[in-house]
Amino acid sequence: MSVAEKVVAVTGGARGIGLAIAAALHGQGAKVAIGDIDEAAVVESGSRLGLPVSRSLDVTNRGSFTEFLDDVENQLGQLDVLVNNAGVIAVGDAAEEPDAVTERLLKVNVFGVILGTKLAAQRMLPRRQGHVINIASLGGVLPTEGIATYCATKHAVLGYTDTVRLENRGSGVHFSSIMPTLTNTEMTAGIGHAKGFKNAEPEDVARAVVEVIAKPRPRVIVPRTIGFTVSAQQLLPRGLREAMGRALGTGRVFTSDVQVEKRTGYARRTGTS
Repeated sequence: MSVAEKVVAVTGGARGIGLAIAAALHGQGAKVAIGDIDEAAVVESGSRLGLPVSRSLDVTNRGSFTEFLDDVENQLGQLDVLVNNAGVIAVGDAAEEPDAVTERLLKVNVFGVILGTKLAAQRMLPRRQGHVINIASLGGVLPTEGIATYCATKHAVLGYTDTVRLENRGSGVHFSSIMPTLTNTEMTAGIGHAKGFKNAEPEDVARAVVEVIAKPRPRVIVPRTIGFTVSAQQLLPRGLREAMGRALGTGRVFTSDVQVEKRTGYARRTGTS
């Protein structure tokens, strides 16, 4: 299967992973639309790529999401693929996290993904074709100190996507989760690094999305090379897994190693401060 001529909508498409996904798909001949809460940024990014649809989108609002998908289908044709990429992260101690920040993560990362999946599925299922791709995270299966709520939201994305896929088995509509490791975007500005682990690039995640559209799979880890390591870790006793994490310094990445001053811009823009 090819992505050429497929109609693809990408949420959170103004920058970072979303923009990389849009650029990769556009380069492969897909008809790509991007939406983002930052209207000025998404319009500028869409213009730069030459995309036919780039507009404001609040993934937590049914009316906004419906208007976005209506616009995509009115201008480009029936929706073939929705990439639910929009997401936010908050860094800090779970017990001290402000309720407003917790609610923000749950609304964008969980409700936004569920809402987008439902709205896309309602269009795709009667046609018996389509693909919903939800951007999750390795944090959904690997608990990481300093980002408890984020890990919880990505765990929810994995559970929801897998369950919806089972409910619609044989329908002709595919449901996939992409699970990137730490990726070099504004979201990870100022965080630390664990021993032996290298951050992914947005283009790595974009390639995985292109590949999973061409050949649908339930879950895809990015980069693929660490998939075996992650699977092997899950077979170890919990105490040993956690001890290995401490030895590698994974617990410091989002805690003591964070350079808070480098994260203020992101936190202010996304409402996670």
